[in-house]
Amino acid sequence: MSSSTQSLSFQGLAADPSALNALRFGAGGGNDKAALKEAAKQFESLFMRELIKSMREATSKSGLMDNEGSDMGTDLLDQQFAVQLSGLPGGLSEAIERQLGRQMGGASAAPAGSGIGSTSGATHATPSTVSRASTGSRQAGFVSQHTQAAEVVARESGIPASYMIGQAGHETGWGKSEIRHRDGSNAFNLFGIKATSSWKGKVAEVVTTEYVNGVPRKQVAKFRAYDSYADSFRDYAKLIGNSPRYDKAMDQIGSVHGFATGLQKAGYATDPQYAAKLSRAINTTLQLQRAQT
Repeated sequence: MSSSTQSLSFQGLAADPSALNALRFGAGGGNDKAALKEAAKQFESLFMRELIKSMREATSKSGLMDNEGSDMGTDLLDQQFAVQLSGLPGGLSEAIERQLGRQMGGASAAPAGSGIGSTSGATHATPSTVSRASTGSRQAGFVSQHTQAAEVVARESGIPASYMIGQAGHETGWGKSEIRHRDGSNAFNLFGIKATSSWKGKVAEVVTTEYVNGVPRKQVAKFRAYDSYADSFRDYAKLIGNSPRYDKAMDQIGSVHGFATGLQKAGYATDPQYAAKLSRAINTTLQLQRAQT
């Protein structure tokens, strides 16, 4: 790592966005890969700090213990959370690092005042970087939103909360594509559980993608509908925990990959890549949970 990079504190940046300029010039001076990686972590840290701040502002305060001192303490705690959330494998910082590397590679040919290679230019986010940032924000918000309900059901069923939240995230696109009734109201079905003839509750009919002999096809399907997300978690745990069909998946409860593979082999979904996708979603949930605790 270059001396310019070593002189900067990662934790310091969470409270001092101006430190990004020093990192930018440190990376530009020698095209130092370590400096680029550090700069990417810093950008992600700033983003995560704003995300956490917005989540806290959305939570009502009691008013009993709220004062300038507590606000300062909360802000410092949020800074540390932002640092912990940054630099995780497969996270936003890797995408930022690649973008910075591409811009650094073309900096010498860039006109004055454009891109990261100039002293006055700004780093511009590409659509792919913005998309990753949006996805990361949605994932973190989804995990935070459903952790309490999932933990209650986890204690009752033995299925880890991270497994259930990860699967719910995968099934709904982290809340972006939840099952809804024709009038637009939420069906609260987080796990894509179909409404078969044995289901006596409410039903939502939607167009879905099913794989027939490995080929994706659109068709209308009936799904179970609930009154709350908590009901969805409970029904899912009841289905997985009480049906002999999923016994092998439950036997692999200590392994993310084993559990996901067990669900796929039991026919939970028709997607031939379901186990791999579910494993990634659960691991993402685990990373976010560790950062949020």
